[in-house]
Amino acid sequence: MSDSDTMNALVMCGGRGTRLDSETEKPLHEVAGRPMLDRVRAALRRADGVSRVHLVTSPHAPRTARHVAETVHSGETVLRTPGEGYVADLGRALHAERVETPCLTVVADLPLLAADAVDTVVDHYAALDPKPTANPSLTVCVPTPLEHALGVSADATRAHGGRELSPTGLNVVGTVADEGDDGDGDGDADEPTAGETDTSPAHDERLYVTHDARLAVNVNRLPDAAVADRLAEGRR
Repeated sequence: MSDSDTMNALVMCGGRGTRLDSETEKPLHEVAGRPMLDRVRAALRRADGVSRVHLVTSPHAPRTARHVAETVHSGETVLRTPGEGYVADLGRALHAERVETPCLTVVADLPLLAADAVDTVVDHYAALDPKPTANPSLTVCVPTPLEHALGVSADATRAHGGRELSPTGLNVVGTVADEGDDGDGDGDADEPTAGETDTSPAHDERLYVTHDARLAVNVNRLPDAAVADRLAEGRR
């Protein structure tokens, strides 16, 4: 993989985690004895397709922000956002001077993420037809029946080509809108619509559908965490 095929990654870890009903902040909820956020970070650090990881925090998750500050690795930077909502905070992060686009965006509640799955997405993006847009956005989805089979929640779905799909929370943002057009800040900082990452009002979005079960487990509720625990323990 050449340097031109690598990209930055943004990890969104500033959410409240209201649906999870955990005793700790959502990014720090443990799966198989390890915080979900740290599992995501480790996968990105091992991925050949990721050149730098930006950890996006907010005041809504102060313990997470403190954890990130105390454990930041070489190759990681911390971006602090005001907690105005997922889309607004993502827009601010994408406009940060140190962030290069196209850019991977990853939610912190994808605890089964693995380096090879990340590299597959980066490779797929690199092979996209550059027309009509040189830097399109890519939404990574799994078939919704896969989530049902695994026993995890499927809150955000979309119909495409006669199939019901669920965005995974792992995406690529291509061209970014001018600053100021990046959201109204009305959303809940920790309850994004999965796959809603490109803040441009009119962008070239492509879909990539995968059957990789590791990307189908978004931990939004405690039963989802139980499934992630079982799968993580089995893989280990």
